[in-house]
Amino acid sequence: MLFKSNLLVDTKWLNKRLSRDDLIIMDASWHMPAMNRDPLDEFERQHIPGAVFFDHDEIVDPESLLPHALPSEQLFADKVSALGANNERTIVVYDTGTTHAAARAWWMFTAFGHSKVHVLDGGLDKWKAAGHAIETGTAQTAPRRFEAKIDPMLLRSADDIIANLASKREQIIDARGKPRFDGSVPEPREGLRSGHIPDSINVPFDALYSDDGTMKPTKEITAIFKAAGVDMDKPAVTSCGSGITASSLFLALNLVGKRDVALYDGSWSEWGGLGDEAPVSTNKDLEAE
Repeated sequence: MLFKSNLLVDTKWLNKRLSRDDLIIMDASWHMPAMNRDPLDEFERQHIPGAVFFDHDEIVDPESLLPHALPSEQLFADKVSALGANNERTIVVYDTGTTHAAARAWWMFTAFGHSKVHVLDGGLDKWKAAGHAIETGTAQTAPRRFEAKIDPMLLRSADDIIANLASKREQIIDARGKPRFDGSVPEPREGLRSGHIPDSINVPFDALYSDDGTMKPTKEITAIFKAAGVDMDKPAVTSCGSGITASSLFLALNLVGKRDVALYDGSWSEWGGLGDEAPVSTNKDLEAE
């Protein structure tokens, strides 16, 4: 069955539908560079039968200096069409590891106008724990035609965030861990300032997941956001390091029924490298308040 607002599916639901032609499965794993893990190599070693690999480092804007900048509508359409996606097929994305990058793939499809996309709750680890089949080797798929149309309401730029510093119309929620948010540790990407966007709220993305990699119950998710100081009645923008883990916040907020949410695609990879027009707060600023 579908559950949690139809955004997540469980392994039993997916296993019953593996052979359906109107469904496509994508492994959207991605790992921080410091982890020295190759998600494509891992995919070829083991993946859900029939799955294809969604490459977060390839399905990006090639003209941008940012690591995961959203591609153009045409480029996204070309890339996912080659994977076998079209506008009629239901898409299920999953991942391995701790970054929960399937949420980013889900957000990208959602941002480009595809509503029939779901995240496999718990990813490959949950799939294997349930005893379901595993496949090895490269993906075999026939290209189809996907048409993309961006929804600008789901996306924010640096200019939008700068304007919001004055208007405070939207609350910024940062998915990075507390030490990075506070600025007490250096950023993993060289050349970036440490700290956070002024007045932003810290909700580390991993707090939203249970030990088995599944999303926590919706009541717990709501409580986590409220405890951090998020106003559930005020529009929100999620941010992180490069747009990957911010998508987990976006997904979680949608799971609990919040729809006035956008994602700052450049995130700290952009903000941390900008000049004086993009001010930064640190833990020292917080202590002084």
